[in-house]
This record gives sequence, structure tokens and C-alpha cells, in this order.
Amino acid sequence: MILARLSLIAAATDLIALGIAAAVVIFLLFTCLHVVPQASEYVIEFLGRYRATWGAGIHFLIPFLERIARKITLKEQVLDSPPQPVITKDNVTMQIDTVVYFKVFDSKLYAYGVVNPITALETLTATTLRNIVGGLDLDGTLTSRDAINGQMTQFLDEATDQWGIKVTRVELKNIIPPKEIQAAMEKQMKAERDKREALLQAEGHKAAAITRAEGDKQAMILAAEGERDARIARAEGEAKAILLAKQAEADGIRALREAGPTGAILELKKYESLVKLADGTASKIIIPTDVVNTATNAALFSEITGLGDVTKETKKPQKAPEPDPCCDGKPGAKL
Repeated sequence: MILARLSLIAAATDLIALGIAAAVVIFLLFTCLHVVPQASEYVIEFLGRYRATWGAGIHFLIPFLERIARKITLKEQVLDSPPQPVITKDNVTMQIDTVVYFKVFDSKLYAYGVVNPITALETLTATTLRNIVGGLDLDGTLTSRDAINGQMTQFLDEATDQWGIKVTRVELKNIIPPKEIQAAMEKQMKAERDKREALLQAEGHKAAAITRAEGDKQAMILAAEGERDARIARAEGEAKAILLAKQAEADGIRALREAGPTGAILELKKYESLVKLADGTASKIIIPTDVVNTATNAALFSEITGLGDVTKETKKPQKAPEPDPCCDGKPGAKL
């Protein structure tokens, strides 16, 4: 009985020991198996020395001999630095804060290159910003953001290569000048805007005056052209009227010539011309010699023959003939 009990106790002890051993092995297996996620790397040390860099996937760590020295992410990171006091070339103190975008390209250098890479990068950013802005005046600092960003990116990227860090870009987030400078800048901006407003108003008045002058000029030109066209039209009308009158006169003379006029008709025409000539309002009339001779001859002819006398003689009333007692009223009498 005692031996049986002792064997049973020994068997139970062996089972317990075996279970404990199995549990320890399982625990060690789960402890030593590691899964590295995507975009991450683990730096592994063997007995305190660098051994390997694990990438994404499942890895087995030798217990008690190897350890994970550092877990590093390969994603792009952002370092938002607090505002830093920076003095410009013209002794103006401004508060400038920067944003640095970087990522790790070498996990070994990142783990062993510097004690605290983030702190080192922040300090290097501040000193670089002071060096660059210290060579610029206030206006240059406010208007040269792109130049400052490019210079800082280039310098930080070169300086952090030995730390396994790649600086992709640097941005100046805020530039805060002193309150006095801000007030002066606001006044300057207001003066510039007032100046632009005055210039725009002057240009508007100038353009309006030029437009009005051009309009007046065009109106005068059109009026002059209209007057000229009217005069030309009147002159052409008068010329056509004179031409038609001369043509009519020429036609009359031609018809008179073709009719073969006698000397008496010609003398009569000269007399009619003299009458028309004397019908004007001129105080002096110059009469050719042949016209005077014609008029003299016509006057003598009129006095002799009585033709052409415009003064009618007053006819005396004639008495009715007295009836003849011997002949009137008798049949067969002749008058």
C-alpha cells in the first residue's frame, strides 16, 4: 500500500514537472516570437551589440541572448517646434515657429547616431533658423518664406544624414513681429491702400476726361464733315442749276440760229435785254455802245410809228350819230 502510494505521488510529481516545463516552453516561444508591422523596423542587439534590423514579418528572438534595442517607424513624421525668438539683421526680435517633415531611412544610424534624434533635430532647426534669419532684415524675412524654407531644408537634410533621418521639407508656420512693428506695418499698409485708391481715382478721372475730349473731337469732326457735305451739295446744286440755265440759253440761241432770225428780230431781242437790264436795283448801269445805239434807234422808231408806247391815249367818248330823217326808218334805206 505504501509503495503504491509512493509511486502514485512520484507519477503525479513527474506530471506536474512536465506540465510546468511545457508551460515554460510555450511561454518562451510566445515571448520570443515577434511580428514586425508594416512601415516599421526593429533594431536587434546580441549580448549588447548590434546584430540585425528586422523588417515587416515574423521573427524569432533568442531568449536571454538577444533583445529588441529600438522600435522605429518608417512613416513620415512631423516635428512642430514652438515659437523661437529670432533677431533679424536690423535688430528686430520676432517669434517664428517651424514645422519639419522628416522620415527615417536607416534604422541603425537612427538608433546609434545620436542619443535623442527628435531633440537633436529640434535644436538644430532652431539654430539654423537663427542663422538664416540673422542675415536678413525685417522686410526680407517677411517676403522670403520660400527662400528660408529651401535653405533650411537643404541644410537640415545634409546635417541629419549621419542620424539616418531624411528631411523632406521645412515650413515657417508663423512669423510674429513685435506689436509696435505690427502697428507700423498696418499704418504703412493703410497708406499704400490710400495711395492706390488716389491713383485709381486719378486714372479714372483722366480716362473720363480723355473720353470726353475724344467725343467732343469726334462730334466736331462729324459736324465739320456734315457742313462740308452740305456746302458741296449746295454748290453742286447751284452748279447744276447754272449749267441747266446755260444749256437752256444755249438751246434757245441754237434754236434761234436755226430759225434764221432777221435783223429786226435781233434788234428786238437787244431791246428786251435792255429792258431786263434796267429792271434791276443797281444805281449805275454800264451799257455797251451797240446796245445804246439799238436803244436810240428803237426810241426813234417808236416815236415815229407809235409802236412800243406803253402810255395809252385816252379815247374821247364819241357821240352817237344823229338819225338821218331821210334814210333811217325807211325800208330799203342803206346805212
